[in-house]
Amino acid sequence: MTDDLRGQLERAGLRGSYLVRDLSTGEELSVEPDLPLPLASLVKVPLGLAVLENIRLGTLDPASRLHVRPGRITVPGPTGITRFQHVADIAVEDALSLAVSLSDNAAADALFGLVTPPDVMAALGRWNIGSITVREGLSPLTRTPAEVLSPEDADLAHALAIEKRTEGGGHRLEQFDVDRTNVGSARGLVDMLDTVWTALSPAGSPSSRGPSLLDPWVAGRMRDLMGANVHRHRLTPDFASDASRWSSKTGTQLNLRHEIGVVEHADGAVVAIAALTESRVTAAAQPGAEAVMAGVARQLHDYVRSLEDPHPAR
Repeated sequence: MTDDLRGQLERAGLRGSYLVRDLSTGEELSVEPDLPLPLASLVKVPLGLAVLENIRLGTLDPASRLHVRPGRITVPGPTGITRFQHVADIAVEDALSLAVSLSDNAAADALFGLVTPPDVMAALGRWNIGSITVREGLSPLTRTPAEVLSPEDADLAHALAIEKRTEGGGHRLEQFDVDRTNVGSARGLVDMLDTVWTALSPAGSPSSRGPSLLDPWVAGRMRDLMGANVHRHRLTPDFASDASRWSSKTGTQLNLRHEIGVVEHADGAVVAIAALTESRVTAAAQPGAEAVMAGVARQLHDYVRSLEDPHPAR
């Protein structure tokens, strides 16, 4: 099965790293799950968890005000304060909502000023979440060729991202070098989702990985923030329905298209999904690739569901 899925991705011009896990049984299926790839905006989830933990501990006041510098970004894609022209005054907890649910880079960078990358890494270590490395904020990620070239030359920016990759995950562009930027694997990201969704609380249950070390309040707030994600063009059409709840976070950077999320089915099944892809096609808009990316995630999900249910989810 996995060879066929790799073939589907290959024909769409994609290389993918996937892992799908039933959080109750631990049953999982994957495609290159340990391949490290730049996180792009997925880094906002571990950042958000660390911010929430500081709020819980009382070391960060959720109502304290942040003066966030405007991003003044004009290229298509970025949202929120990242597109503002003037300084914004916003509470810490509201900045967190913008960073996770709206994927606002400027808000996330302001939060990184309060909870640094080493702080985030220390928190991940306490929660026993590995295979995720947070090295920097969001500002370096926006300094790609796409920001200096005209929209008509978007293909050149994508060509640089594709062609300047070296063996072992290196890259001429810092934002794509796995030894210099924020990096994660599908396995590490699913482990993080597992920790968030199975924190011991009325809404959760013990994980197949063992008891979650995350505080239930922190886990609950992150579930709410991911449930409010406004970017719903990628995996959402394959997982959101009247009989299921889809909570997710996307990550996009030139030829990188990622999404992680959890689908909670009406029958009680809870399945975590990480889909990380990189494209070798020099085009900014690739709706066909997005559809294949989601389709592969759905096939993995249905197979994992079939292991505990003789009638796979429709």
